[in-house]
Amino acid sequence: MLLLILTILAVLFALRSAKEFIIPLVVSVILAYALDPVVSYLQKYRLPRTAGAALVMLALVVALGSGVMALRGQAESIVNQLPEIALKISRTIGNIHDDDSVIDKLQRVAKVIEKSSQETNVRRIVVDRPENRVSDLLLSGSVGLMTFLGQTVMVLFLVFFLLLSGDTFRRKFIKLAGRTLSEKKINVHMLDEINKSIQRYMAMLLVTNAGLAFATWIVFRLIGLENAGTWAVAAGALHMVPYFGPVIVAVCTGVAAFLQFGTWGPALLTAAASLSVATLIGTLVTTWMTGRIARMNVVAVFISLLLFTWIWGVWGTLLSIPITVITKVVSNHIESLHPLAEFLGE
Repeated sequence: MLLLILTILAVLFALRSAKEFIIPLVVSVILAYALDPVVSYLQKYRLPRTAGAALVMLALVVALGSGVMALRGQAESIVNQLPEIALKISRTIGNIHDDDSVIDKLQRVAKVIEKSSQETNVRRIVVDRPENRVSDLLLSGSVGLMTFLGQTVMVLFLVFFLLLSGDTFRRKFIKLAGRTLSEKKINVHMLDEINKSIQRYMAMLLVTNAGLAFATWIVFRLIGLENAGTWAVAAGALHMVPYFGPVIVAVCTGVAAFLQFGTWGPALLTAAASLSVATLIGTLVTTWMTGRIARMNVVAVFISLLLFTWIWGVWGTLLSIPITVITKVVSNHIESLHPLAEFLGE
């Protein structure tokens, strides 16, 4: 038992310490599973796998680049509105309180105390610091941007090589793990079932998130919300985060609608519409499909979300559910991992 606990702690420490390497690797594997059916489909029409993988990666890069360029202006507009949003929210909260409220009285007392302290003859020592905050901020931002770009390039290359390899790793595993012909047949069947389940889940994830983003964009356009495209993309991405993702999108879009329209009616309508779309697609489509592929325990899903968020931060929040589903699918087909599958299952 002690050895098991020490092993788990060592694995958690390794995952957290090597996150700069493991996160791009996990993202690459997930993307490769999602894109492999497209490459295999092109290969059936006598297109070489190298050309098919290159074509799929080129389409992915063009789509990502076009999306970034199309939404760049809207994203900059949202960032530029943040100070105005904070000011308007503070004014609105201030208008809620009456002139004789407890908060106003405390504020007046604080002003009197501050004024009296300024009138006392106290010698103050001021330490001048070099004004290099802007340069430090630019330097840290540049380093972060270069790190992100480097990891993105590494992910794209790794996805390409994984797509190019095809079933090479599966054939190597069968050759090493199977001693007799019957064992090799069992391993082939097991790997086929694992690959099909994971690919179905990844395809479902892409389709449902894209459908949710499109439906959210239509609803926001009907309401008249500005920067609807950027908010729709954020809704599709955060839909991977169970429970909290739709709530975050609803709160942010509600605040944006309040800033734009100036009243609570459109703000509440926007937030309710965002939650309705996320609930409809999440309940009727995502839950149903996930239940067919891997029946998950709600408590295990929530624990996985907290665990990977603690280990990898925001990336852990986004990747926790795909990793948990893949772990559940693999555990279902490997006898030694059946206790883990039982824990993760319903």
